Amino acid sequence: MESYRENLNYLYERLPMFQRVGAAAYKQDLTNTLALCEALGNPRFKFKSIHVAGTNGKGSSSHMLAAVLQTAGYKTGLYTSPHLKEFTERIKINGQEVSRDFVVDFVKRITPAIEKIQPSFFETTVAMALDYFAQEQVDIAVIEVGLGGRLDSTNVITPEVSLITNISWDHADLLGDTLQKIASEKAGIIKPNVPVIISERQENIDDVFIVKSKATGSPILFAEEMCEVSSLGDGNFEVSIQNQKKKYTLDLQGQYQKKNLAGVLAVIEELKKKGFEVSDENIAQGLKNTIPLTGLKGRWQKLSDSPLIVCDTGHNEAGIREVLDQISKQKFSQLHMVWGMVKDKDVSKILSQLSTSARYYFCQAKIPRAMNADELKMKASEYGLQGEAIADVNQALHKAKQNASADDMIFIGGSTFVVAEIEGL
Repeated sequence: MESYRENLNYLYERLPMFQRVGAAAYKQDLTNTLALCEALGNPRFKFKSIHVAGTNGKGSSSHMLAAVLQTAGYKTGLYTSPHLKEFTERIKINGQEVSRDFVVDFVKRITPAIEKIQPSFFETTVAMALDYFAQEQVDIAVIEVGLGGRLDSTNVITPEVSLITNISWDHADLLGDTLQKIASEKAGIIKPNVPVIISERQENIDDVFIVKSKATGSPILFAEEMCEVSSLGDGNFEVSIQNQKKKYTLDLQGQYQKKNLAGVLAVIEELKKKGFEVSDENIAQGLKNTIPLTGLKGRWQKLSDSPLIVCDTGHNEAGIREVLDQISKQKFSQLHMVWGMVKDKDVSKILSQLSTSARYYFCQAKIPRAMNADELKMKASEYGLQGEAIADVNQALHKAKQNASADDMIFIGGSTFVVAEIEGL
């Protein structure tokens, strides 16, 4: 294996990958990740970090934190998943993706351990990120949980501070059949004596975090106790914090960022207590330039103005609810929805939320987990959703563009993997 593609194909073909096969790739313990770290000289101990978990908002929060910290002059690592276009998107330092040469070198070094340990794709990519951040001697790295928290491969780090964002229904087959059980899995990232920030108060869930933090001796802060965030529209927010009012402009446009912003600001305040120097100007500039600084894609991303075309990776019940609320605030004559989903989730709770007045173009991403477009169309019709099945994402988008007037809106989503296949994103 000499080339980047050959090494990447080895990882794809040799290791079970959740993106492709779903639950079969989820390893419910940390044994493999710890063994990989041991084989690499335990890079997990060699840099400072922030650990971010949650059902919705963890990706946006991670990118905002990274943008603020690198604006403040810190060499900042960022690990997120899944990638949209290219594998190297998962691992970045100051917005620059990991080099293909490093990927090749890492795979060569770790192959004997892979053959012995038999890890999953995700376990291996986490080990790769930790190794890269250690070798590059980052000042701090923002590490996003992949799935859950307690048993997630990223949960081998001891961060400076932990952040838990919104809790909602997702992966109930793996994380639990109640929100309390799901929250308990997310709370698994809370480490002894490490402060934890909770972005959003949620009835019947808060106690899960309080009990866990008491058991671990971890200081806990609900972000709204520190700051109050009000949306002014168009990505502008007013924040009341420490008896001061501040205004921030976010280039992440979704109104749901209001929930994430409070958590991000609370984490920054906690880092300041630990000696990190971050000015108000650093915060303002980082939040205003998160997309160019980190390369984030697919979060209420506008692709066109006439007609208005927007994509978003929201894919669970709460995430879709936020997206639909954002759509309701737009001005348009007719809504067109290019829509695809995965087959290993209960789609009924999401389909029941969708507008019956929209025109649908049901599609399917090119992954084994994707629900067949014809099957999705059939299920959607049970909820009064009408449209046509066009399997290819970009062909479906092309048809929507043909049918849309200049004052219409086209939305592309339902699955991260649908957004990932948009040409030119």
